Amino acid sequence: MVSGPSGVGKGTVVREVLEKSGNIRLSVSATTREKRAGEVDGLDYHFYSMEEFMQLASSDQMLEYAVYCGNYYGTPAGPIKAWLQSGLDVLLEIEVEGAKQIKEKVKDCVTVFLLPPSLDVLRKRLELRGTEGQERLNLRIRRAMEEIKEASFYNYLVVNDNIFDATADVLSIIRAEKLKTSRIGSFLGEVLKDQSCER
Repeated sequence: MVSGPSGVGKGTVVREVLEKSGNIRLSVSATTREKRAGEVDGLDYHFYSMEEFMQLASSDQMLEYAVYCGNYYGTPAGPIKAWLQSGLDVLLEIEVEGAKQIKEKVKDCVTVFLLPPSLDVLRKRLELRGTEGQERLNLRIRRAMEEIKEASFYNYLVVNDNIFDATADVLSIIRAEKLKTSRIGSFLGEVLKDQSCER
């Protein structure tokens, strides 16, 4: 899971990671927020009305959901279960509360928090978007400060000062996690068993 404050570059880092790895699938989040210019339903987000979203949540079709800056965001459970059963890795771009909910249910999931180089840089990135009024922008900065306080909950922290370095860091984390003995223990057991038979 990758989290971080709005404007930190989560979407860009995630896209770069997906382009460089063929075994990872991106979980497309659901939201009740308005679609931004250029966004595609089902590709960037699944866009739902509040009523539609709450129907899905109440019928356990969301792995998690939370309110962020006045809108609901959630993770549809079906695609993730199917991908994991077929041996694929799944990447979630998710906010802090949602990440905590999933970590409670899936103890061995890996969490990465993207940090901006500074709050000033974050504010400038949000201003360059041109999608928010001043009041909404200030709300996002306040929320960013709250989220950064939660960064110690995550397994890894990556500063997104440079998109190429941040992407390389996330890919390194994925590679390292796949090589952990706790993840390849059953494979190791088979190798050792085979070698003992040969002696």
